[in-house]
Amino acid sequence: MTTITSNLQAVRDAIATAATEAGRSPDDVSLLAVSKTFTPDAIREAYQAGQTCFAESYVQEALNKIAALGDLPIEWHFIGPIQSNKTRAIAEHFARVHSVDRLKIAERLSAQRPAHLPPLQVCLQVNISGEASKSGMPPDEVAQLAMKVAQLPHLNLRGLMTVPAPSDDVAAQRAAFAQLRELRDQLDRQGLRLDTLSMGMSHDFPAAIAEGATMVRIGSAIFGARDYPQDGLSNNP
Repeated sequence: MTTITSNLQAVRDAIATAATEAGRSPDDVSLLAVSKTFTPDAIREAYQAGQTCFAESYVQEALNKIAALGDLPIEWHFIGPIQSNKTRAIAEHFARVHSVDRLKIAERLSAQRPAHLPPLQVCLQVNISGEASKSGMPPDEVAQLAMKVAQLPHLNLRGLMTVPAPSDDVAAQRAAFAQLRELRDQLDRQGLRLDTLSMGMSHDFPAAIAEGATMVRIGSAIFGARDYPQDGLSNNP
């Protein structure tokens, strides 16, 4: 058994344990493998171990991997900050986008989604912790944007995503994730039926699962340590 394969199994086991301890079914929590900065060979190895959904943050790097792994039916997710000049590539090559935080970006993704593809599945990114270095909108702007994004013809609004301030305190982790869950519940009461809470990374996913995460974004616990580019990007699972 390779390291990636054994790491994947350990992560799956930890997700199942966290779900069970929270009184939830492990089947209600999906694993998204964050493969940014890792090689196509590493992704292929994870795919062969049963992982089918992978997330990238940098468009050009992602496009190179998508081309290199075109023989595999991978579901590609985009989780990084979105620049206007990158929306077409994202709309054309990804199944899901977790990091929509502006109406302009949502409108461009909708307009540029190819007609032969199903609607692009999207989550709104919320800056729960209010960090200046983080992408995402303030919590009090979520409802207004959600209502507008839900009306766009080639998008399907699925839920919310957050990257809270790092903390080793489980209570603080849970408090941040609870805020996102409560936002989702508010939108539900306003008539939006959202099924996704994309929250929790390698260091805090048990707390996220305890607060209702339906998708956890895990990279280093699967692939090992990575060297981050010095670009200030914040979605670093």
